[in-house]
Amino acid sequence: MLRDPRMRRLLPGFAASSLGDGMSAVAVSWLAIEIAPPDRHGMWVALAVAAYTLPGALGTFLLASVLRGRSGAQLVTWDSTLRAVALGAIAIVALSGALSIGVYVALLAVSSLLHSWGSAGTYTLMAELLPERDHVPANALLTTLSQGGVLIGPLLAAAVIAGTGASTVIALDAVSFAVLALFCGFGMPWAARADLRASGSGFRVMLADRKLVALLALTFCFFALYGPVEVGLPVYVSDYLHAPASHLAWYFTAFGGGAVIGGLIAGYLRAWPLWPTASGIVIGVGAAFLPLGLGAPVAVSVAGLAVAGIVYAPYGSITIVLFQRSADRAQVLAARRTVMILAGPVGVGTGGLLVTGLGPRPAMLVTAVGTMTLGILAAAATAVTFRQR
Repeated sequence: MLRDPRMRRLLPGFAASSLGDGMSAVAVSWLAIEIAPPDRHGMWVALAVAAYTLPGALGTFLLASVLRGRSGAQLVTWDSTLRAVALGAIAIVALSGALSIGVYVALLAVSSLLHSWGSAGTYTLMAELLPERDHVPANALLTTLSQGGVLIGPLLAAAVIAGTGASTVIALDAVSFAVLALFCGFGMPWAARADLRASGSGFRVMLADRKLVALLALTFCFFALYGPVEVGLPVYVSDYLHAPASHLAWYFTAFGGGAVIGGLIAGYLRAWPLWPTASGIVIGVGAAFLPLGLGAPVAVSVAGLAVAGIVYAPYGSITIVLFQRSADRAQVLAARRTVMILAGPVGVGTGGLLVTGLGPRPAMLVTAVGTMTLGILAAAATAVTFRQR
């Protein structure tokens, strides 16, 4: 991948946005905690996290007539530009002292409106630039950059939060998306290839392929089950451990560090069978979350998240290849992203209810046990299918 001149032109932009995303992993929830009423932290953290993703699902449908058939470079540029503007607005309003929790959630929602198309554009761009044999390594490289941001970003965010507050981190995230928009907008051709133009609905294409439907269902449940951790961990650190943002950052950093290792490994797994590998990953991630849900000492829980990152990282690189190989890849990838966006709010909403009703640690235990169960069921279904063949 590094020998390809077009990839080298793109990498600085993707690296910058990955670092911004890593910082926002801490800042989005922590800023909600800073400005929300103390007795409503769980609810507002859930709403903020959902607002940072959910409107992208609406954008898939509402903007399909405008964005369908666009090149990957166009989709990434427009999504990054909107993110930069909306997140920058949050930082400006916060600087003026007028940022309320409602305004904050609304601007987060605006920032995510194009994100399903932007994500689809990223993988469409890889498929446009590279031959099919290089799709898994290219996906793995993007995963490694993303998780590298999760490795470095949370610690950097914690340092900035300690000095100037979470809104400054949001401003830096806005700058990172502006950098990606510049690199993609000026460094890549915008013309969509004729064979990549839309010829049908992405959902219709997916529903006609049972493999895609089954893989989408597994991925949806896998991502949704992470919701209780996404909501529970910040509340657990803030309200139960009474620790600063740097404490939360170490959890994310451990996961990101493991995921960097897993992302590097993923590029060499192109020959592994899809379904057994995906099922094993889901089981392994659930087992790695157990120390967090069982209230193990901090060092053990942090180590568990590092293992979870190693095991989890290859999942997207391996499974998204099926979607990239569709003739209507931009539409199919956007439709997939929509379903994944819906998985986030479903998980976050469920996580908010569980955290409020059970407390953060039992809610995270639900994630661990539920994820392991999902992986075991997927492995059993795969074994039955292979036996029938």
